[in-house]
Amino acid sequence: MKRVLPLLAAAAGWLFLPAAQGAAPGITGGTANPTFDLSAAPAYITQPDGQSVYSWGYGCNSQPAGFVPAGIAPPAATGCPTMQIPGPTLVVTEGDSVTVTLHNNLPPAAGNTSILFPGFVLTSACPASQQGLLACEAAPGGTVTYTFTAASPGTRAYYSGTQGDLQVEMGLYGAVIVLPAPTKVPAVCGALGVSASATTGLPATNPGGNSQARANWGEGDFRLAAAAYDHPDTCYDREYLFQFSAIDPNVHLQALAQVTAAGSCNAGAAGCSLNVPTEPYHPAYFLINGRSMPDDMDPNYAAQYPHQPYNGNPHMHPGELVLLRVIGQDRWQHPFHEHGNHVRVLARDGNLITADPSLAANLITYSGTSSGAAALAGPLLFTTTTTPGLAMDGIFYWTGRGLNWDAYGHNPASGDPLAKLSCTADANGYNTVAPTAINYFEWCQDHDKPLQLHPFGDVAGGGPATLPDPNLFTNGAWYGGSPYLGPNATTRATGPTGTTPPSGTIANPPSSEAGFAFMWHSHDEREITTNNIFPGGMLMMMLVDSREFVIDESN
Repeated sequence: MKRVLPLLAAAAGWLFLPAAQGAAPGITGGTANPTFDLSAAPAYITQPDGQSVYSWGYGCNSQPAGFVPAGIAPPAATGCPTMQIPGPTLVVTEGDSVTVTLHNNLPPAAGNTSILFPGFVLTSACPASQQGLLACEAAPGGTVTYTFTAASPGTRAYYSGTQGDLQVEMGLYGAVIVLPAPTKVPAVCGALGVSASATTGLPATNPGGNSQARANWGEGDFRLAAAAYDHPDTCYDREYLFQFSAIDPNVHLQALAQVTAAGSCNAGAAGCSLNVPTEPYHPAYFLINGRSMPDDMDPNYAAQYPHQPYNGNPHMHPGELVLLRVIGQDRWQHPFHEHGNHVRVLARDGNLITADPSLAANLITYSGTSSGAAALAGPLLFTTTTTPGLAMDGIFYWTGRGLNWDAYGHNPASGDPLAKLSCTADANGYNTVAPTAINYFEWCQDHDKPLQLHPFGDVAGGGPATLPDPNLFTNGAWYGGSPYLGPNATTRATGPTGTTPPSGTIANPPSSEAGFAFMWHSHDEREITTNNIFPGGMLMMMLVDSREFVIDESN
């Protein structure tokens, strides 16, 4: 119980906090030939069970040229710390010559350290005295410099190339995001937001529709670019970066004990080295962006996690295309499942997956998007497996198609002036003619179709389900019981066969927001625990919000 209570308290506390969104925050090294001044250093990271875990991580030796996206930045007092897990996300542009200087501020007994940049060809020379087995290395207290050209867009990992079984486990890893060159961003992606593309299997019936919808509700643009690649079917509306890793506390405890015993020894001297066994491997903490659930749903740069600045808390509106940048940063595969829909894989390790041109005659293309471009050939995946060291870019979207009920079933008795919504189907069956409408991108076949067999709202009976009678069954005060999107959704779902608990108390937000919550989690059950306590670990919630709820990713 001593281990359970802190986790339950943290989870309950999160329910009362303002929503904290995600985006893909990172640092820039300037607009031309960016440079990054990084360090490798020790610190402690926190876990929901109250433990502080001794770790190593990359950070900023000096403050970067800037933070992205616009509107998301750490407090000026903290900036980019000298150590964080994951390391700072390096955001550069296609064609840039990138320079990274690494300062080895690890304890002397830790020995040399380095950075590997898979997928990039280094153009910097390495002195023979610094040449390691896999990378050019920095001795304790020393530095090493890497230069490479960001030849193509995409998401890639970076991590230590020195004694990787220990140093990557201790936290020395991060991500590089290469954005398409401005001159190569497809014209169809230029507007903020697209209605559809070949990534969804739908023509772009109203290009820019999501741009109009978001402008109508006063939402900002937190994307790093308008497209993930130099391809018209890689447009997106929103993006998130998720890095998956695990911690074996025994490895970290032994590293701490040996570092402490060695003290301020002279690097290279007898006894000034570590001999930490990394097998057998028994991880107890499973992390998304350096945090376990529920910590991953707190804001980016939250003060309580000084060395874990990035969160994992995705939000979207129906019909939006969400770019997922996913990296496996440890030694195990993690079968991560995104409930709500499949994910269309665009690329792996920055390599766009396209079809053989000789098969073009047999492939479907989509008007307004794929013209003149090779057809995308990435699979639709029910579970996106995070392979060690492998990065994946994919598109997730959700429209409500297939629910078999009207997700916007407003009740005029609630006083909602927008209770009566119209739905004009486009060629694909979606309401895309009115981007400023609440139910933009609704699947019109289900319009005015009730969920309840005996509804309390403004639609006729005959729905596919009967909601539980609170006099017979209840899910407690935390159960809102609403099958609808938007403000007043909770009250719209209550009544003779509604779901208000007998106490009349609902602890969920009754009017500020109601969305559909899809649990995104590892399909390995032990990985959704924190030190064997459920819930925790590799778990987060994708919240599909009605358009009245402004998704403000600045917090």
